[in-house]
Amino acid sequence: MYEQVRDYIIENKMIEPGDIVLAGVSGGGDSMAMLSILRRFREEVPFDLHAVHVHHGIRGQEADRDQEFVQEICSTWGIPCKAYAYPVPLLAQEWKVGTEEAARIVRRRAFQEERQRLGTGDVCVRTALAHNQDDLAETMLHHLARGTGIRGLSSMRPSAGEIIRPVLCLGKEEIVHYLKENNIPYLIDSTNLTDDYTRNRIRHHILPLIEKEINVKAAEHMAETARVLAQAEDYLSGQGRELLEKYKDDGEKYLFLPSFFGEEPVVMAYAVQQAFENLAGQRKDFTSFHVKMVLELEQKQTGRKVSLPYGLYAEKGYQGVILGKAESPVSSLAEPGFCEGKQDQEWEIPVPGVLDCPLGRFHAEIFSYEGQKIEEKKCTKWLDYDKIGYNLCARTRRTGDFLVVNREGNCKKLNRYMIDEKIPRDQRERIPLVVCSNEVLWMVGGRINERYKITSGTTRVLQLSYQGGNYHE
Repeated sequence: MYEQVRDYIIENKMIEPGDIVLAGVSGGGDSMAMLSILRRFREEVPFDLHAVHVHHGIRGQEADRDQEFVQEICSTWGIPCKAYAYPVPLLAQEWKVGTEEAARIVRRRAFQEERQRLGTGDVCVRTALAHNQDDLAETMLHHLARGTGIRGLSSMRPSAGEIIRPVLCLGKEEIVHYLKENNIPYLIDSTNLTDDYTRNRIRHHILPLIEKEINVKAAEHMAETARVLAQAEDYLSGQGRELLEKYKDDGEKYLFLPSFFGEEPVVMAYAVQQAFENLAGQRKDFTSFHVKMVLELEQKQTGRKVSLPYGLYAEKGYQGVILGKAESPVSSLAEPGFCEGKQDQEWEIPVPGVLDCPLGRFHAEIFSYEGQKIEEKKCTKWLDYDKIGYNLCARTRRTGDFLVVNREGNCKKLNRYMIDEKIPRDQRERIPLVVCSNEVLWMVGGRINERYKITSGTTRVLQLSYQGGNYHE
């Protein structure tokens, strides 16, 4: 099996002579097998091998045991080891993300710090992760269930920038066999034995069922599919970049002329995604929904505008659709009288993303719900995202607006609710609302719709935050 991994490393040009390789080592079987193989490969190709261990502050004495184990093994094997510790549960609360996401963030931070500590001059520093074929299959199923494109289905690659995955060519059973055959010690993380996390449920139930009932080599076939999809992703990305260059207006914006909208839809989508990345410096938080918003402007009337994450905007102009970066996003309080003549206007809230409009700034985020404590804040609310069936908009009140006021599903007209809450008449027209058609999900500064409250069955949370404007105190 060593020869199989060695050939895989060479085929994908993962490690070159003189490189520095930072191996993520948890102490589990996958990472211990990878560390052993890299240690042996170092005898064939000269490179510096270092281990990085992250203590997440989650499992108490068990986590302490893991760190001591990794440091002891590395000392025995003559591999420098650096351990980083983070209070992940506290950070998850502070950042308002799930525990899994917070753990991913701190792991990236640890590798970044280690890269900066060891990287000097022109030396290439690689980060080696111990993902295997089963991990890849689990990730594909997870992304597919939550909604994704080709990029999401091919995101786990053998080599991507400084990230390398030397054992991605192996299945879990092959790794276990290698560990036993070579008497390599390893530990078992107790959290991997529970169904507390979504990935664990896929690992323990869904993937085994597929392998048992459909094809025993399902994970292997999914890995091959991911490889083919990665080639398709690279090709379409290249086509998108090539198309985008034709419509570059200047360094800060793009002008999509009518000819742009005659191109293949998939290539147009990739061009817009690349434009997002060029303007914002990243793709995080941009979704297919944002691409759709931009492309649909071509059919809208001149002057129609949408707000996008990271201060970007798209607007239908006389010549075509303009995509650029806003110079001065709205952040000030809306003045009295701002709603005059604007009762019929509404502004679509990108999810996830940021909307800057005359009512103020609305920031939308989505994250997995794992029983986190709901923060009681006047201008930040959590809603059950999976229950929201239509696009969200921000506006002021209109005739016919209503909200659900109890668990039985009883509705109340917004006007009656405002009267019951003793909101002054002169303020009622100025309170920002988050709505789906005539259903009010959130009266900013006040209550949210009972229908969309977080429950034990919630899987995804929509966090809405508001800044600026006038609202009911």
